[in-house]
Amino acid sequence: MSKWIIQPMPDAEFLALHPELQPLVARLLWNRHLRTQEQIDEFLNPDYLQDIHDPFLFNDMAKAVTIIFTAIAEQKRIVVHGDYDADGVSATAILYNCLKKMGAKHVDIFIPHREIDGYGLNLKTVEEFLKQKDELIITCDCGISNLPEVTLAKKNGLQVIITDHHSIPPEIPPADAIIHPKIPGEKYPDKGLCGAAVAFKLVQGLLKRHKEEGKQLIGEQSHESFEKWQLDLVAIATIGDMVTLLGESRTLTRYGLTVLNKTKNLGLRYLMHVAGLVDENGAPKRGALNSHNVGFQIVPRLNAAGRMDHANSAFGLLIAKTETEAQELAAQLNKNNTDRQKMTEVVVKEAREQIKTTHQEDNACLFVLGDAWPTGLLGLVAGKLKDEYYKPVLVMNRAEGEINGSGRSIEEFDLIANLQKLDKYFSKYGGHPQACGFSLKNEKELENFKQALEKSAHKTLKQVELVPKILVDAEVDLDEVNWKLFDLLQKFEPFGQNNEEPKYAAYGLTVTGISPVGQDGRHLRLMVKHNSTVIRKTIGFGLGDINRCEVDWKTCLQPGDKVDLVFTVGVNEWNGNRELQLTIEDIKKG
Repeated sequence: MSKWIIQPMPDAEFLALHPELQPLVARLLWNRHLRTQEQIDEFLNPDYLQDIHDPFLFNDMAKAVTIIFTAIAEQKRIVVHGDYDADGVSATAILYNCLKKMGAKHVDIFIPHREIDGYGLNLKTVEEFLKQKDELIITCDCGISNLPEVTLAKKNGLQVIITDHHSIPPEIPPADAIIHPKIPGEKYPDKGLCGAAVAFKLVQGLLKRHKEEGKQLIGEQSHESFEKWQLDLVAIATIGDMVTLLGESRTLTRYGLTVLNKTKNLGLRYLMHVAGLVDENGAPKRGALNSHNVGFQIVPRLNAAGRMDHANSAFGLLIAKTETEAQELAAQLNKNNTDRQKMTEVVVKEAREQIKTTHQEDNACLFVLGDAWPTGLLGLVAGKLKDEYYKPVLVMNRAEGEINGSGRSIEEFDLIANLQKLDKYFSKYGGHPQACGFSLKNEKELENFKQALEKSAHKTLKQVELVPKILVDAEVDLDEVNWKLFDLLQKFEPFGQNNEEPKYAAYGLTVTGISPVGQDGRHLRLMVKHNSTVIRKTIGFGLGDINRCEVDWKTCLQPGDKVDLVFTVGVNEWNGNRELQLTIEDIKKG
């Protein structure tokens, strides 16, 4: 059962300083720790010219730009090494597009295969680059954890530029330049950029120097125009990688969504069509595209390529030049996503059974291991189990004598920090406080690793109440939920980490109707009324799934029952109709 925490009201001083703010807006800003006028202005009215930082604030930006300019001038062989998720693929496409526009003759890309190559650089890949006589490696969304690989590249005369945003390891690779907002001593002001946004900052630096030198981009497109048309990819990556959506990341995403709604990217246009977001003419079918559309429709389809096959198809889609190519790749990614959904359900069910049969329910950290689970699904499964059990979860797969895994954690347990304490067990690992990927050095050490991490988790969490928390922005009367409230919420788009979609609580609602909807009745439509005779329709996604819910709401609720709800306010559009949609986040029987 989740714990609902009603966020506090702003203090009197804050309200006195900002009398122009409507009470609910003031409360939402206060809850997001936006206190100064400068912070509020940047949040509510982001300005691309004022709120985007100079890329040359990065310590190594000038060095990286010079290396790339020299490589292009001398027609050196450049390889852009990306990653297989939406962030990494978008970053790769952004950098590739820029290098080609600047006239680079020999640019290859390499995106690792999730199961064969694993995350980031590996020694075999570097050796292949050496065989191909590549001269410059530029990493996207990876590289900061690849000390042996970068050392090998440097030893053999390759230049290496790292662009990354993942957690900093104890020892930093000896790259020629590192563009990473969290590197020790880095003065760049925004620390929360995703991988594609970091790559975009490098592109901004390249374009700025290119223009200052009086050079023209191939195709006669202006530097400013080319830069802004890449923002759709930055927005997709930022939303998909779930980084903090405040500061520069928010500004980039806000403008990126504007670009996405009129994108020139052929692949994205076809992908949005197969996802049901736009019609055959590219017109939105359910209103303007927003962070929700991106997070639940576009990102999963881009990620599905690397999860089910190879992310090269997602990259190919993002740089597609012909209608036929874009259409075929969009259809392929859509099928990958459908297959991914079905397979994820199977693996989650098997993993859930394994937790029960191994009697782990009382453990501080949960471990499951499969022999034929697709590596690309491990993180998804870990995330679903983490949400169900509200504990750190590591999902692993055994393949060809090697164990690979992905972990997802709760906010009370820093997963990557704890893995760093146990780095003797890994051939490679990396990630964030609440998400990680790893490969074990030796399968025989599996039990020792599990015991060590369980011990650490138990020590950290033994005094912690392991109950998921829902931060509620305000308690409301359901009759106050109207189009005026919805219009206020639009000022807070795009939603994401540290700027979650506002949640509201309403207590003492009367149920007037219950109807299961969707495949197998997994979702639940509740008709409720509050302090009037007005009946409101709400939708609870997954509330009809007894595997996910502690309570079988389909059978335990009857008309006349009292319930409390936490919900978000959105809009549902279909066939020209438009209505407010109240989506249930949690429910308690009164």
